[in-house]
Amino acid sequence: MAYWVLKTEPDCYSFADLEREQVTVWDGVSNPQALGNLRRMQPGDQALIYHTGDERAAVGLAEIVSTPYPDPQQADPRRVVVDVRAVRRLRRPIPLSAIKTDPALAELALVRQGRLSVVPVPEELWPRLMAMEQA
Repeated sequence: MAYWVLKTEPDCYSFADLEREQVTVWDGVSNPQALGNLRRMQPGDQALIYHTGDERAAVGLAEIVSTPYPDPQQADPRRVVVDVRAVRRLRRPIPLSAIKTDPALAELALVRQGRLSVVPVPEELWPRLMAMEQA
């Protein structure tokens, strides 16, 4: 199993939208590095849904439920999507400011590559990140 952060602008598509739909196609990714991350996803992988913009916090937990496949809305076969299922809302949001203050998370791609919309979370950092919803 692998771990990810999927970023979304909540005014465009929020975790509440995912909860309502239960499963959605995670599309709209065009950055080559983010697309490479999407191509590495497998069913059963876990993802934090992160709201960008004014919120700047992880708000929900999701599961990848499909292998990557070509985006049916794009003519470019390099553009891929995955299906994502809502698991649960976090007990409390995990703000980016809190993540940045933890030295153990300094190398997290969410911190280092702030503009990338799909980033991996190293397996050893996932429990630490998830524990932050309790703090």
